[in-house]
Amino acid sequence: MKRSMTSNTPASFVPCRRLGDGRQHHFFGYYNKSSWDRSNRLVLAQQTPWMDQYLTPQARASIGYFDTENGDRFHAVGETGAWNWQMGSQLQWLDGLAGRQLIHNDRTADSGGRYPGFGSVVIDVDSGERRTLPMPVYVVAPSSAWALCVDYRRLYVTHETIGYSEEGGPFALPFAPEDDGIWRMEVATGEARLLASYARLKDFHHRASMDKAIHWVSHIEVNPSSSRILFLHRWTERVKDETCFLHRLITMAPDGSDMRLLECSDHPLPQLAADFDPMAVGTFDYEKSEYQISHPLWQDDSHIIVWGPHAGEIHYHLYDDVEGGDVQVVGAGVLVENGHMSFSPVDTRWLLSDTYPDDRTHERFLFLYDMHTGERHDLGSFYASPDLSKENRCDLHPRWSRDGRQVCIDSVHEHQRQMYVLDVSGIVEARR
Repeated sequence: MKRSMTSNTPASFVPCRRLGDGRQHHFFGYYNKSSWDRSNRLVLAQQTPWMDQYLTPQARASIGYFDTENGDRFHAVGETGAWNWQMGSQLQWLDGLAGRQLIHNDRTADSGGRYPGFGSVVIDVDSGERRTLPMPVYVVAPSSAWALCVDYRRLYVTHETIGYSEEGGPFALPFAPEDDGIWRMEVATGEARLLASYARLKDFHHRASMDKAIHWVSHIEVNPSSSRILFLHRWTERVKDETCFLHRLITMAPDGSDMRLLECSDHPLPQLAADFDPMAVGTFDYEKSEYQISHPLWQDDSHIIVWGPHAGEIHYHLYDDVEGGDVQVVGAGVLVENGHMSFSPVDTRWLLSDTYPDDRTHERFLFLYDMHTGERHDLGSFYASPDLSKENRCDLHPRWSRDGRQVCIDSVHEHQRQMYVLDVSGIVEARR
């Protein structure tokens, strides 16, 4: 039976329903992919028996989807041991392939691969056919011809919330190796080649703060035509304190050429003092840092929205994909904090985003922002227990339906980790 939010919900907020019967926990993961298939019927999800389990290599999650035309019932099609609470298993639809096919990361028995014990699985939802690929994916290009891949063991060392653990680990890693970085893997064959090594990234517009630091990349995204790639290059001398992370926004061509530096936040790090206590850092201090560059996303083939500092001020900024190109502030005085933003797939007039929890109420807001009028439309407020740790927290991570009329979130406001669908058609269609 479908239920609405149990918290006090103002009448002005939009209709909201939970997917599933609540007997298990469900979540999708990150904000940057649609959980809906092209028909707007099937909604991808991971299913687990836990709300906030600390993840080990033995922890398994079911892979499947909700059928919104069949009572929102969950259908499992597989399972995975390669997942985390923030991004799941990088579950995503392969829109460029025939039929209804999905891909997700998994642990494998292959000890001879580039990243031993990790790969990805392609599943045809209708036929049940499965095939494996030799590398775990971060994101698949919209064309579905190729995927971008990284070492999730490196992410576990540098930024545990988005990495995968391994038996006996974590192990020491080279800081900026020449033989690892961002890989391109062909979805049809599994053939892979290195596009950008960490050594190359370290040398690209080099900064002195990089010399003693470990390097990694995150938030890799491909533009709609699959012609450009963006990512965040990050480095730090202190992996246990996220406020010591340094950030750059970089783009490149799909073959690794034509690399462009769009923004760099190389800031002072007083926290590197020997007596600094990383346990004193709050769960969301990193996301709320004045130096944070985070959650970049393509608006179209040549523009990128991101939260971060530019010209001495931190805002939502819209960048031209050109070194030294135009940078516009988005929502000055209205959008005043970091969130997970994305544009409607139907009309980029509409920007969907959320907030991190209020320090006092622990409520987070979900909202639409009208790029034409500058209006913010709050969709709901959702409580999250402050007892959840950095590694097992539940951000809303809002995602659009393919028709731009609904959004889907992960939330724990009913003391379960569940997915909710909100109807925004009354807002977006009223302004067409």
